[in-house]
Amino acid sequence: MLIVTTEQIVNKEIKEVYGYVKGSTIRAKHIGNDIMASLKGIVGGEIKEYGAMLDEARQVAVSRMVKDAEEKGANAIVAFRLQTSTVMSGASEIVAYGTAVRI
Repeated sequence: MLIVTTEQIVNKEIKEVYGYVKGSTIRAKHIGNDIMASLKGIVGGEIKEYGAMLDEARQVAVSRMVKDAEEKGANAIVAFRLQTSTVMSGASEIVAYGTAVRI
């Protein structure tokens, strides 16, 4: 699956547009990670535990979006975007979305 942030794909013709596709996941903080984050907040530095959690969440959201596009018959996604929002204290939603097309 080709995924681009642009509305067109260079040297490719969009033959069919299937429309909006998305994938999402909600992740909550882990108590062990919170302890490490608190320590980093005191001494400074990158909070790798949260970075790894968000990387995994983005991968899950993107793979769910790709599955949605494949089910519609697409072989590419244009205008790809990622969005993050807080859904409750200590939990965030990651949404991957775009437009499914056949090139």
